[in-house]
Amino acid sequence: MWSGDNVPTAANTFGNPSFSGVIHTTYVINPTLLNEVAFNYNGNRIAILPTGTIALPSAWSGKRIFSGPNNDSRIPEIHLAGATGSDYTTANWPWKNKADDYQIRDDISWTKGAHQIKMGASWAIYKKIQDLFGNTQGSFNFNNTYTGNDFADYLLGYADNYTELAVQDHGYWNNVSWAAYVQDNWRASSRLTLNLGLRWDGVPHTYEANNRMGNFYPNLYNAANAPIFNSSDGSICTAAGPNCTGASPGLGTSPNPILAGYQFYLNGIGIPGKTPGVPNGLVNNHWAAFGPRVGFAYDLTGNGKTIIRGGFGTMYERIQGNDMYNAGPNVPFSTNVTTNNIQLSNPLASIAPNIGTINPASEVTVASITGLNGIQNKLPVSYQYSFGVQHALSSRTVLSVAYVGNQNRHQNDYRETNLPPVSDLAAIANGNATLPYNQLVQYQGFHSIKQSEDVQNSHYNGLQFEVHSQVKRDLTLQAAYTYSKAFDPATGNNGVGDLNAVSNPYSYAYDNGPSGLDRRQIAFVNFVYDIPLLKDSSNRLLRSTVGGWQISGIVTMVSGEPLNVTLGGVGNNITNTLPNSNNRPDASGSVKYVKTKVGNTAQWFSPTSGFAAPAAGSFGNLPANALTQPGRQNWNLSLFKSFLFSESRGSKLEFRAEFFNAFNHTEFNGVNGTFSSGQFGQVTSAHDPREIQLGLKLYF
Repeated sequence: MWSGDNVPTAANTFGNPSFSGVIHTTYVINPTLLNEVAFNYNGNRIAILPTGTIALPSAWSGKRIFSGPNNDSRIPEIHLAGATGSDYTTANWPWKNKADDYQIRDDISWTKGAHQIKMGASWAIYKKIQDLFGNTQGSFNFNNTYTGNDFADYLLGYADNYTELAVQDHGYWNNVSWAAYVQDNWRASSRLTLNLGLRWDGVPHTYEANNRMGNFYPNLYNAANAPIFNSSDGSICTAAGPNCTGASPGLGTSPNPILAGYQFYLNGIGIPGKTPGVPNGLVNNHWAAFGPRVGFAYDLTGNGKTIIRGGFGTMYERIQGNDMYNAGPNVPFSTNVTTNNIQLSNPLASIAPNIGTINPASEVTVASITGLNGIQNKLPVSYQYSFGVQHALSSRTVLSVAYVGNQNRHQNDYRETNLPPVSDLAAIANGNATLPYNQLVQYQGFHSIKQSEDVQNSHYNGLQFEVHSQVKRDLTLQAAYTYSKAFDPATGNNGVGDLNAVSNPYSYAYDNGPSGLDRRQIAFVNFVYDIPLLKDSSNRLLRSTVGGWQISGIVTMVSGEPLNVTLGGVGNNITNTLPNSNNRPDASGSVKYVKTKVGNTAQWFSPTSGFAAPAAGSFGNLPANALTQPGRQNWNLSLFKSFLFSESRGSKLEFRAEFFNAFNHTEFNGVNGTFSSGQFGQVTSAHDPREIQLGLKLYF
């Protein structure tokens, strides 16, 4: 779970019991005034336990960077990120989580004349104890760099990079929420109803109750205290020696007793409760979160046949703690260390000749940080709006036309911020940079500084048509069509999750494009038809056997979802070295959608037209989500019949036959979008073929 594992080796069990309770009281003050008070509780416990091939074999001789009671005896992760694409992931498991949410609220309802007013306030605290995310067993990446094939690199033991978490302990994370609102549903006239409201959300940032958090702040970083590097192995010097000109400034120890004896480079690191100016939630809080709500419904003609509706609302929400949980492994309480161009047998031994190994107990490894941007952290906000018309075409048919949209601002992303100069990228990608990567970045002493920030935008606009009709007395019909466009920069979970890492950290706009949720055209029809044949026959036998059958169906037609083409494990792809980044090919011409099938392989588009590898060290110019995957046309049909035994007792036998994908139409589901893959452009999966389900139900 929550990993890229795609081989049948390691798995996990997921235990997730949940608990809830409420105490609610209602007091009728008078016939027009009602007060409700409630105390709500809900909580859950999560236990994710690994199963399968996870334990280190007894003959394992590979090494790790750190040792300690938190290093479970698991096989390191192996990511073949080039043409092979195999991924063995044991993730962070075993992993435990305990969450409890307490809320108290008071709501008042007041009716006065044409006004129905509701107002209220609430206070809640959410308490979470969660294990850190991180691979104490280590994670190796192989990207075609040395032989041109990721699997061959793996067999030779030549890894592009390796990451290991020093300690997987846990934190106590809390967040508090205040809220207040007032809403007036006002019947302004016999033809006009107004909905007027205002809500305030006080949602300060999640914090760790024991201030067990470290975060990087550029304003705390002193360039004069840049580290002194060991000229042999790239570690940070702790004392003068053959390869060190002296002891590096900016060093400190960890308050975590598990890491006693280890030193860390702490230049730029702030700790709440210890470092002046660092708030307990690591970022500043924003309290001016006032969200108006405005809506109306207007009877255009006064006879109730044509209604115009519209509305606008502003909604705020906090980042639900994930930015803090992800920052839990930071120095000085733990550390994620990444080494480049190393051996599978020893992640601190370089592939390059004449470079020794690092002893982390006496030498300082260059850490990676996952933190929060202390400035770019405004509350995410969504502006939602709609305008529509409903018209009764007849007493049994209603037509609706609506425009629906939203504009979302200050949405969350993660971006790599410890970047080398653009002018060095080509040399880095080709492996001939004048200095090691860690000495080219802006904030030396850290390999990667990946920060959560609230800077992204997205939007959706849709035109919706719907008709609902009772055709005579035997047929009920509903049909709808939507033409819409959705744009966002999300890249996680096939474009429908978060923006876990901005693909090009030098450009916020690089990932902007059609949303992974974008479906330009969606149409559906559903119907229920009571077949009138012999339904009212005077012959009881014919009426009960041949008559009274019912057929229903749902027909769905959807245009294809976007496909984001990625570059993959091309040898001089800059993202093989640049952390938390992803690349796309160059657009070299128009894409040919060939839509051919050879044997069991379906080719959706030509892999040789429209794409080219970008120059070394550059990001491809193919737009995000530039291609479109296959659409879908699906028919689900059902046939029903009730055989009545006794009207007085209501006993009957109900027969049901259901046909999913009734016409067995092949519906492709996924297309390989990795440029370096041997399956580039091929269809990788399909939706279910026809399924028939039969059922009998006896009522007595």
